[in-house]
Amino acid sequence: MRALVITEHGGPDVLRIEERPDPQPGPGEVRVAVRAAGINFADLLARMGLYEDAPKPPCVVGYEFAGDIETVGEGVADFTPGQRVLGGCRFGGYAELVVTGASELLPLPDDWSYEEGAALVVHYVTAYAGLVRYGSLRAGEDVLLHAAAGGVGIASTQVARAEGAGTIYGTASASKHDVIRGLGVDHPIDYTSKDFRKEVRRIAGEDRPLDVVMDAIGGSSFRKSWSLLGAGGRLVCFGASSVMDGEKRNPLTMARALATMPIFHPVPMMRSSRSVIGLNMLRLWDAKGSFDEYLEPLRAGIESGKLRPVVAEAFPLERAADAHRFLAERKNIGKVVLTV
Repeated sequence: MRALVITEHGGPDVLRIEERPDPQPGPGEVRVAVRAAGINFADLLARMGLYEDAPKPPCVVGYEFAGDIETVGEGVADFTPGQRVLGGCRFGGYAELVVTGASELLPLPDDWSYEEGAALVVHYVTAYAGLVRYGSLRAGEDVLLHAAAGGVGIASTQVARAEGAGTIYGTASASKHDVIRGLGVDHPIDYTSKDFRKEVRRIAGEDRPLDVVMDAIGGSSFRKSWSLLGAGGRLVCFGASSVMDGEKRNPLTMARALATMPIFHPVPMMRSSRSVIGLNMLRLWDAKGSFDEYLEPLRAGIESGKLRPVVAEAFPLERAADAHRFLAERKNIGKVVLTV
């Protein structure tokens, strides 16, 4: 099979298409002929050598895909060859074939494209886990979503709306405000020209703190997000995109981001009755052996139409370097995917 390989750590040009052995499904597993694969910031960090959980190069990354079932392993009864599916995998998604557990798959809706299917798993599982499972979002609660025009941001907006959230604030560059407002964000905030903390306080008023913040920016953003929470508030930290600047590893950028990152002490957390939640979906997957407890609850929203991914752009596998650059430059509104 053809696969997109990170040949070494570096810029987008280290990505190469190579021939790799076809993976074989074991008991409880399914092999899927991939038609589209999702790209995540973690993939960019893995390419740059900034993601400690990624396999060492040469390697094939990619957490999510959509395609057609080719073969099923022993004991698989819910899926059949030829069926259209979407799913997640523990790396290996940037390839013509991928093997994953049957529990990590969902049927691809008839009216969804493969590109839309490849845009669901990572972002919507992260949004559900962060907001609902661990963030305990309740109807009427106010939420701040950072990078609201990105894949997780849009997924989080849809999940928050489905859960009956109150006011939703979202950070994004000004050119994306009309789009995210149309997707459900009540108050878009231009993080490039304004201090998001001051803007939230200006709009909401000092007497109305936030209940939940989803923050994958890191650095000083964690500190400002924390300051916006009231008693019972929850800060969900699930990434640190501020450590990345440009196409290659930049020690100065990393050092600056780490130096401005707050240290949360349990005593002030208890006094203020606020909490910080660290979220790493790969760690949860490893600990539980599956992420079906986060994927399965999304089925109702998919079937009702409340949850549907927005695809920013699809690049053929041969243009993977361009796709990585497009995402790194934050040009996207929604998910960036590869077509195979």
